[in-house]
Amino acid sequence: MNIIDIIEKKRDKMELSKEEIEYFINKYTNDEIKDYQASALVMAIFLNGMTEKETTDLTLAMANSGEVLDLSALNGIIVDKHSTGGVGDKVSIILLPLVSSLGVKVAKMSGRGLGFTGGTVDKLQSIPGYKTEIEMEQFIKNVEQIGISMISQTLNLAPADKKLYALRDSISCVESIPLIASSIMSKKIASGADKIVLDVTVGKGAFMQDIENARKLADMMIKIGRLANKQTTCILTNMNEPLGYSIGNSLEIIEAVQFLKGNMSEDLKQVVLKLGSYMIKLAGLGNNLEENENKMIENIKNGKAYEKFKQLVEKQGGNIAYIDKIENMRKANFIEPVYSINRGYIQEIDSKEIGKLASYLGAGRETKEDKIEHEVGIVLNKKVADKVEVNDILAYIHANSEEKLNCAKKRLLEIIKTSLEPIQKEQIILEIINGD
Repeated sequence: MNIIDIIEKKRDKMELSKEEIEYFINKYTNDEIKDYQASALVMAIFLNGMTEKETTDLTLAMANSGEVLDLSALNGIIVDKHSTGGVGDKVSIILLPLVSSLGVKVAKMSGRGLGFTGGTVDKLQSIPGYKTEIEMEQFIKNVEQIGISMISQTLNLAPADKKLYALRDSISCVESIPLIASSIMSKKIASGADKIVLDVTVGKGAFMQDIENARKLADMMIKIGRLANKQTTCILTNMNEPLGYSIGNSLEIIEAVQFLKGNMSEDLKQVVLKLGSYMIKLAGLGNNLEENENKMIENIKNGKAYEKFKQLVEKQGGNIAYIDKIENMRKANFIEPVYSINRGYIQEIDSKEIGKLASYLGAGRETKEDKIEHEVGIVLNKKVADKVEVNDILAYIHANSEEKLNCAKKRLLEIIKTSLEPIQKEQIILEIINGD
């Protein structure tokens, strides 16, 4: 067996065997296959696709290319949650303490942001003192003691995926359903979860621009989950406009805290409750989805969800004084409003363009080495379908540079489009695809 024969086989649209896929993953992970050879195979996969069996074999080979986390000591069903990425997506920061307050054990490893999509780890690190890198023993101990821990992916989990993702990015082969599905599911399998709830975002600010491809991706991940004995549910959500109002790391922490105190934007509320109701169900703590949603609302009203978030922050070294008085979070040098120059109704707020603008301000990174400015970003004051008058405030720009502030104010007026005719709000929860 050799890589040349494997490349030729996929080039000619033939199915690769489990042994051939494992050979490629093992040799590439150990630097025994060159990048130019791996590029040729990845391009052939991108152009010719993979069967369900191939995609599953690729997923399992990547999951087993490094450490596989054993969470059996936690004695209970571990349900993991993952989003395919978006703008203003602070769902994990709200949802995971919320479901933990209802008895769902949360052992969550999250990633950093890259490009226009934000990362949960970057957001958590905007809380002074919060440690996202802790020893595995402490990670599991925290879950045992308070029911939740959220850290960065520090283990050698699915190293083949890390290499392949960087390669795909460099040769423009990111948007391939088999490659996306295997990338996501390999990390979830290696992370040790028993069951998985996936937020598959759809629209301008997502990998999947249309619902047809989102369905294909969801179906593929559910089938992989089934073959890997990991029950998986996919919830397709709208990412045409940013989720919630804030885009930027500490700004999203502020919005998350406000949500847990009961100040909930409607779109964010729908996503959190829907994902949470399925997490509770998969954890075996309630089969009635409507009742599960009501339980979550009750734990927001009675303060238990907020207290669980404070427990999480304090347990990992964070200064809860900044949570109790969220207005004390570090602020950008400049915070200025952007005023509407039109009247009518908000027609569009392109989430990808907003994400790119926040990244330009310093809230995101183009390479993994870039440093984040946690306090910068954008806070929207209007959402799609809202009525607007001339000189109404559309948003606030949080910037550390006056030059970037002025550029962002001009760009925001181009991104937020208005219409004289009323606009209908888009559906937030687009579809639910169950793997049971």
